[in-house]
Amino acid sequence: MSDFKINTKCLVGGYKPGNGEPRQIPIIQSTTFKYDTSEAMGKLFDLEATGYFYSRLQNPTCDFVAAKIAELEGGAAAMLTSSGQAANFFALFNICEAGSHIVASSSIYGGSYNLIDVTLAKMGVTATFVSPDATDEELDAAFQDNTKAVFGEIIANPALTVLDIEKFANAAHRHGVPLIVDNTFPTPINCRPIEWGADIVTHSTTKYMDGHAACLGGAIIDGGKFDWLAHADKFPGLCAPDESYHGITYAEKFGKEGAFITKATAQLMRDFGAMQSPQSAFILNLGLESLHVRMPRHVENAQAIAEFLEQQPQVEYVNYPGLKSNKYYALAQKYLGNGGCGVVSFNLKGGRKAAEAFMKRLQLAAIETHVADARTCCLNPATTTHRQMTDEQLAEAGIPAGLVRLSCGLEDKEDLLADLQQALAGIAE
Repeated sequence: MSDFKINTKCLVGGYKPGNGEPRQIPIIQSTTFKYDTSEAMGKLFDLEATGYFYSRLQNPTCDFVAAKIAELEGGAAAMLTSSGQAANFFALFNICEAGSHIVASSSIYGGSYNLIDVTLAKMGVTATFVSPDATDEELDAAFQDNTKAVFGEIIANPALTVLDIEKFANAAHRHGVPLIVDNTFPTPINCRPIEWGADIVTHSTTKYMDGHAACLGGAIIDGGKFDWLAHADKFPGLCAPDESYHGITYAEKFGKEGAFITKATAQLMRDFGAMQSPQSAFILNLGLESLHVRMPRHVENAQAIAEFLEQQPQVEYVNYPGLKSNKYYALAQKYLGNGGCGVVSFNLKGGRKAAEAFMKRLQLAAIETHVADARTCCLNPATTTHRQMTDEQLAEAGIPAGLVRLSCGLEDKEDLLADLQQALAGIAE
């Protein structure tokens, strides 16, 4: 499969049927799996054999789809989770524990910010947030002796800042820790972060990968390049014996390519159970089969709408990295050569009141707590997805009160432009 182009991998990656086997990935709708002897099952519990015994940990349908996503990202191993939030939590908590520290970009999805700043803090994991535009010196200053990971989003939701992957990866590696990045918005069609130095990639597969608002899901992909044993003192969970699995040392037994995902499955999925259902994985795979066709259309529509909005008097500014006027245009050209995503954010001059009036008049675009869907949708983040953040935090994340996040779907762009034009005209009425 490694020789195929990414467009082909969207269709045939992860699963190769044998003679007389199902052409489509089968839905293995079973919680348990039968074995002839206790000895055979015991080898699974000891991680000495591959196979399935309980779908909370692993399921064949989920593993087929995870393998496809790993191929798309150029990773060594992958796993599915129940949501993108679960994926980010597992990716971080897999190498963090009470007393650990994280360096994170301040420009990330509000739910991820809250996960790191509040929930992980309750577990004893602290964090330092840095600007995505931080200099090397500012990045280095954020690290502590107990720092275990760096986290960021390739294209931040909804600020649409673009992460300088190489800069953040180099900083992480200077301090002996991995870079974990959320690649939900670009998808591997438009960016493959592992090729730029990222170590772990996460996704909310609920977004573009599914693409039809049909199922929740997340994914974690390990690039298989970070040398855990070279920094064994920082990562005892991977580099010291796990007594809950008969003293297995993951980094020794499964190597750079398999240690991270094996531990996340054997420990975190076992204990937290945030697994993706086989039905959802099957639906996700249907979305993946058209991902390479859909993403260019999302980008085409978003580019046209961003250029239109930039010319409207009611709009204070437009955030879209495909615009030449955007501060992240050069980074977008470097990392997102095929275009970034279908999401455009823009600030209306009248603040919350203007945003409310604008969205109320929309006829084609729907107000939804969703993004990256085949159908166009929008919302005002300050009063919805990011309402748990203070005004200071909102300002730091680049999310003012009048900001509208518009997720451009697959409709005809002329229809979308007409809808936006009539909605903007209503603001002044």
